[in-house]
Amino acid sequence: MIDLAEKSTGVAAVEIRGVHKLYGSLHVLHEMDLVVAPGEVVCLIGPSGSGKSTLLRCINNLEKIQAGVIKVFGELIGYRRAGERLIETTKRETCRARQHVGMVFQQFNLFSHLTALQNLIEAPTRVQRLPREKATEYAKELLGKVGLADKHASYPAQLSGGQQQRVAIARALCMRPKLMLFDEPTSALDPELVGEVLDVLRDLANNEMTMMVVTHEIGFARQVADTVVFMDEGRIVEQGPAAQVLDSPRHERTKRFLERVS
Repeated sequence: MIDLAEKSTGVAAVEIRGVHKLYGSLHVLHEMDLVVAPGEVVCLIGPSGSGKSTLLRCINNLEKIQAGVIKVFGELIGYRRAGERLIETTKRETCRARQHVGMVFQQFNLFSHLTALQNLIEAPTRVQRLPREKATEYAKELLGKVGLADKHASYPAQLSGGQQQRVAIARALCMRPKLMLFDEPTSALDPELVGEVLDVLRDLANNEMTMMVVTHEIGFARQVADTVVFMDEGRIVEQGPAAQVLDSPRHERTKRFLERVS
């Protein structure tokens, strides 16, 4: 079992208030409001282009927002307050704040010239200045927990897609994040490899890791999500407990989407 949960502090894990995101004249996110509690699993569903992935990238400050506020465990990422104004932080300050957020993308983004183990210890030793011996010990422990203890010396090209994605998850966990963001982590996998990655996510969910997951796997969302958020055209159309949103949706747009994907 992967026991990496951050205990509740009484502060929201993620607080999104009045967020707007634009690319030029294209309005991608409209007046987003969402609160995620520590230990909560939130699955974001909706059609392609609805803004789900963009929202995750804004939380981690990989994308700049044009209005509103996003806090992670009470802290701003990428900004600091100066009176009533928000001022962008330096790249170093932003990277330091981002250490508490792990993110796994559709593509695995592993360093092809490094082994699985070396991929895991790169950030802890360089960014957190963790001693190599200690980083290696924890990395091997994580590889074992994602079922890859025997692959620590393998290079990405020697691993299947599912194995590479599990290495990517372990790499994110190696930084001991408080929050994990998953952007369609199974979309680049062959169907028979999807299950092995979802099993790792289920294990994390069972151990109360705070997670936000963009997914098209409705069955997975039904099993693990505390909250399901349905998005369309850059807006939150409906949100609530998984059973309510997925089995008894209140909004007609949600019903149409679920009928189509089911």
